[in-house]
Amino acid sequence: MIRLTDVGVKYSFNKKRIEFRTAIDNLVLGRNNKKAAKGEFWALKGIGFEGAKGDIIGIIGSNGAGKSTLCKVLSKLLRPDSGEIQVGGEISALLSLGTGFNKGLSGKENIYLNGMMLGFSRRDIDKLYHEIVEFSGLDNSFIEQPIKYYSSGMKARLGFSIASMLAPEILVLDEALSTGDIGFKATAADKMKELVQNAKIVIIVSHDINFIEKNCTKAIWLDGGTIKAFGDAASIANQYRLEASPKKKKKIIADLKKTESKISEEVIINVADVGVRYNLSGKEIWALKDIAFTVKKGEIVGIIGNNGAGKSTLCKVLSKILKQDEGRVEVNGEVAALLSFGIGFNGQLSGADNIYLNGLMLGLTKERIEQVYEDIVSFSGLEKSINRPVKQYSSGMRARLGFSIAATLEPDIFIIDEALSVGDIAFYEKASERIQEMIAASKAVMVVTHSMMFVEKVCTRAIWINKGRLVFDGDPREAVAKYRENTKQGNVN
Repeated sequence: MIRLTDVGVKYSFNKKRIEFRTAIDNLVLGRNNKKAAKGEFWALKGIGFEGAKGDIIGIIGSNGAGKSTLCKVLSKLLRPDSGEIQVGGEISALLSLGTGFNKGLSGKENIYLNGMMLGFSRRDIDKLYHEIVEFSGLDNSFIEQPIKYYSSGMKARLGFSIASMLAPEILVLDEALSTGDIGFKATAADKMKELVQNAKIVIIVSHDINFIEKNCTKAIWLDGGTIKAFGDAASIANQYRLEASPKKKKKIIADLKKTESKISEEVIINVADVGVRYNLSGKEIWALKDIAFTVKKGEIVGIIGNNGAGKSTLCKVLSKILKQDEGRVEVNGEVAALLSFGIGFNGQLSGADNIYLNGLMLGLTKERIEQVYEDIVSFSGLEKSINRPVKQYSSGMRARLGFSIAATLEPDIFIIDEALSVGDIAFYEKASERIQEMIAASKAVMVVTHSMMFVEKVCTRAIWINKGRLVFDGDPREAVAKYRENTKQGNVN
């Protein structure tokens, strides 16, 4: 059903972009543009493979390897500059969180909008509507809300449900499940297997190597825009694990010792009976209700819960992006928040320019940015791509850069909301170590994540939120165990 022969994709840095960058350099940054990115960059080169009916093909590789570009080529959103592509069948693609969603429309309206964009009639969607909603796990209070109020995980749920329930012949997923909770990932895996049993083909990009190994029939390992290995998923996954970990002898998450942090009695964050409500179509919906906890100096607090539980809303309240409707929030110190990859990035500018612009927005002086610039680039691992425009970055590359900028701030409180969910193995490990280093420097960190291993190994404490309410606050292992049990029982919505 799919055959690629010697496919290549190149990006050119045109004069218009360089002139725009020069203007920003002169007007905003006050520096001369000495390193304008010119010429061509091959995102893919010499790509060749075949996929047949019944295949679930996983695509793995580090951030910037060309995975997202390959998905765009397969989905016919990007025309290759060389080679040939043969695709037999209709394609449904979910290339990133919320792609194709209209933020001003409700979840229900977006189901019809996306379905029609995929070529289905309103009558067809009418027949599948209730099945799509039920599969997504979003109840009526959520499905009638505008998409702009959805968390990244909720958008992932709805997007996957629309794309898969419309039964395409070929389903292409680019990190679409990266922010899905553990319950929905299992449901999505079952749905993919059901699709291929009906002579379909699924192609999925993921940094979750265990997911690829367990659910895919084949795997492609991309490295530097070329295929490094292609074959049995389990075999390729093992090869990748062995080689993809950091070159230096650093601990991987599975081997990290439980964080040893000196937790003092000084209260850094005090949240007292906080509530956040939305009034939608005359209905009052509480995204958070009666949330109360304190965070002491030296703590790493993991925040867990299903998609739509209220985790992202809590992060926005703590970051003072959103004001609560009830209760009191006291924060003793400076806060740096990484709430989503690429927030505040200008797609037309290079990664280098965005380091300066983001740093200035975060309150750093130009002199300070110049001092830490090389450290940011080195930590991000984007040396070869730093002069490319950010619009050509994958979500994982944007996550790397965003974390690397924020991690240099040395704030009193660092809040991370699923910003590392699309990072590759090596960077995820490095970021985990960086978080532990921040605690060693007497900082407090709050991390929203669906990685239960991260919570158990790195966090000193965990808070479980469900339906906008605090269900458990305490030992990370106990929190994870209770959450997993609740998920198995189907009580997460």
